Amino acid sequence: MTGEVATGAERDPAADPGSYAKAILNILDDAAGERTRLAATQKAILNILDDSAEEKARLADTQRAVLNILEDFDAEKSKVEQINAEMAAEIAERKRIEEELLKAKAATDASNRELEAFSYSVSHDLRAPLRSIDGFSQALLEDYADRLDEPGRAHLARVRAATVRMGGLIDDLLQLSRITRAEMVRETVNLSVLAESVMGDLQRTEPARRVEITVQPGLQAEGDPDLLRIVLVNLLSNAWKFTGRQPAARIELGARGNGGERAFFVRDNGVGFDMAYAPKLFGAFQRLHAQGEFPGTGIGLATVQRIVNRHGGRVWAEAAVDQGSTFYFALQPGRST
Repeated sequence: MTGEVATGAERDPAADPGSYAKAILNILDDAAGERTRLAATQKAILNILDDSAEEKARLADTQRAVLNILEDFDAEKSKVEQINAEMAAEIAERKRIEEELLKAKAATDASNRELEAFSYSVSHDLRAPLRSIDGFSQALLEDYADRLDEPGRAHLARVRAATVRMGGLIDDLLQLSRITRAEMVRETVNLSVLAESVMGDLQRTEPARRVEITVQPGLQAEGDPDLLRIVLVNLLSNAWKFTGRQPAARIELGARGNGGERAFFVRDNGVGFDMAYAPKLFGAFQRLHAQGEFPGTGIGLATVQRIVNRHGGRVWAEAAVDQGSTFYFALQPGRST
């Protein structure tokens, strides 16, 4: 075969074993690289699948969270609807109460008008017969004294005394009615000054009496000055009256603290009373002593309680038979009825 050149494809591997082996190694390296790339691809695919599972899990969590939010929203919506329903019921109840209050106010106004009419009737119609009885009794005593024996004159004197008591009772009832309706004017009141004025008036009625009077200075309270004067007039007048048989009479006005509550008191060393009857003290027409022993209408302490109640306070008493009594009253600042 002279003159022909052999090509690479026709070379015999046995003629160049090194090149053939190298080619095989290259093929094997390429196969290993492919396997590595395939493994990396598989790993990437697995990672993608893992990421997809995590995303799926996160999506599921997100869905659950959204569902929870929706459930919470429904619950809150239900609560809001319940609150709205309760508010609507409360508004309806308030309107009902307001209507009842308006009706009650109208009824109270009507009662007050009736009471005013009654007071007018008491003041005029009932006083006229009393004046007639007293006037004719006086005329009998003056014009027919020579024809009346001593018992007859005594009877007429008792008739006149009864008319005077009846007149006093009418006055006290009218005062009790007026203080219930009177408009209150609140201001700072010096009770010490009021008490000294009241005691001065009492001393002028019986200048011969010797009574030890003690008034704590600077006692101030918030309230209606005219109504508080009536309180002191009634309490101090009672103390003056019920110490009338005491040769060394003592009357005191003071104040004390009582668990955060400041209470004013009128204390005396008079006849006192049995505490078993204390619940009856402040009722109208309630008397613990006979008219012959100590005159009165039984309205004074009821008047005191009515005034103190209008100031949002309370009144009570402590006493013992023949050992005197102490009447307390506490006022609530800023409250009135």
